[in-house]
Amino acid sequence: MARLLFISDPLDGFKIHKDSTFAMMQAAQHRGHSVWWATAQALSCAWRGGVARPSVAAQSIRLLGQGHHQDQTSPWWSVVEAAALAPTDIDVILMRKDPPFDVTYLVATQMLELFERLGVHVINRPQALRDHGEKLSALEFTRWAPPGLVSASISELRAFAAEHPRVVYKPLDAMGGSGVFVTQADDPNLPVILETLTDMGSRAIMAQQHLSAIVDGDKRILLINGQPIAQVLARIPPKGASRGNLAAGGRGEARPLTARDLEIAQDLGPILASRGLFLVGLDVIGEHLTEINVTSPTGFQEITQQTGFDVADHFMAALEGLL
Repeated sequence: MARLLFISDPLDGFKIHKDSTFAMMQAAQHRGHSVWWATAQALSCAWRGGVARPSVAAQSIRLLGQGHHQDQTSPWWSVVEAAALAPTDIDVILMRKDPPFDVTYLVATQMLELFERLGVHVINRPQALRDHGEKLSALEFTRWAPPGLVSASISELRAFAAEHPRVVYKPLDAMGGSGVFVTQADDPNLPVILETLTDMGSRAIMAQQHLSAIVDGDKRILLINGQPIAQVLARIPPKGASRGNLAAGGRGEARPLTARDLEIAQDLGPILASRGLFLVGLDVIGEHLTEINVTSPTGFQEITQQTGFDVADHFMAALEGLL
């Protein structure tokens, strides 16, 4: 039995009918592992005599039976015990805090690196989380990506819009479709969109050519230790909308990998895994890679419910291979 510590946002905010971290916890408990939980703010480190002693104020939790949480209002977990855990008390830490990738997140990765140095497996690796901004990482693999631009310059961003029939502008540190605009060069609101997103030219954002294939879904390809799951989750925008993110009202539809999906996954998978990115979510629209999600990739439950393939159990089996 391994001792697994999940770092995440508060448990009472989980939407357990679709939360991938919840599915991981279920699979871990089912496979006989000890499930612990803490927030990023619970990480700390003291040092005496030149020796650093990181610790985390955590709770050992037990997931309750299905009947206890079907109504989505009753607590779905019970606390077994609370303790300050040292690195020797933990086998694996799963960093599952959602973005934004702000100072709190950055500090958490630095604290988790202290645990890693003392022999704890941290999924995903703290340095890899810092090195792979979810929007910017696609720039390393531009052979798969649509035309784009990262800039804080409002004039450059407006010029990019003039080169394409429609464009997408998005912040670099958000998730779930938050702050994403689909627009065009003659949109009278374009100046204020760019002024708002860039904070009057002081903050870089991403621009991408709009891909009409979004109507068929923004596909999430899950990579586990470099290997793709055979089914993707296509997030399909509501009628008349431009975002397929499930958090923005998109509908998830599981589909088999296409030949192009597999080609992208097989190219990126080994590279990302070698850097300590054990769980990755590639976002693909049509034929193009748009994002590389490394913080808290989702889609486990939707794929499992629609295909019968237990993604969380497969993930835990792969994780056990590290121990």
